[in-house]
Amino acid sequence: MSIDPEIAVGASLGVREFEWAASDVILYHLALGATELKYAFEPQLTVLSTFGIVAPTFHVTEPPAVVFPGIDIDLADTLHGSQQITVHAPLPTSGKARATGRIADVYDKGSAAVIVTEYEVADLDGPPLYTMRSEIFARGHGGFGGNRGPSARSTLPDGPPDAVLVTQTLPQQALWYQLCGDRNPLHVDPEFAARAGFPRPILHGLCTYGMVYKSIVDHLGSAVPEFQARFAGVVLPGDTLSTRLWDGRFETSVADRPVLTGAYNIA
Repeated sequence: MSIDPEIAVGASLGVREFEWAASDVILYHLALGATELKYAFEPQLTVLSTFGIVAPTFHVTEPPAVVFPGIDIDLADTLHGSQQITVHAPLPTSGKARATGRIADVYDKGSAAVIVTEYEVADLDGPPLYTMRSEIFARGHGGFGGNRGPSARSTLPDGPPDAVLVTQTLPQQALWYQLCGDRNPLHVDPEFAARAGFPRPILHGLCTYGMVYKSIVDHLGSAVPEFQARFAGVVLPGDTLSTRLWDGRFETSVADRPVLTGAYNIA
């Protein structure tokens, strides 16, 4: 059995201590296409909150493995389902921190499973920095008799959006973003992408997530300490992202095909 919910649910994912420097933050920003001086020049550097998601694994060079207590799944069977970050204070341009993780739940969707992980991240001296929660969608690994979990469907507000933001991804975007600690070959290796059922490598979900987050922050001109999104479709490097904004809600599409939907809170 690839998933044993009795072992998995509530299991500890351990504690990871990590550190980052301003150069890591700048590299992350550049991988998102953020070239403004406030994102790319250390004397003026402002950290996008989504950097917190990649910070614990930023210097990892091995492909990720979906192997947790009670869970052992082929990486080719998985996709990022959703991501949320709640920042308790502005992230410093450099620092040291500790991430404490657990498996919050495992849902049985019948033909697939959803693995929910949570991490609390705190400064080594104790103050909390941020909380993050993610869902991993594992195709073909459902049917183990577990809780089905909540519905992923969400309803957008009626009426026209308050704004529409256009963000251009580049053909080489995934090659840059892999330097942020995500070496999943799905995003660079055509053979691996084909084995996973895609015509060519797809853009990292967290790259799309970060690019959309930046576009919203820049549009609002305000900090966005809480940002959550569900990955609704595939983005290919070179696609154009169109993000419709309502008050605290958004949907990002590629050629009228939804790829990201979620919500945010401003400071």
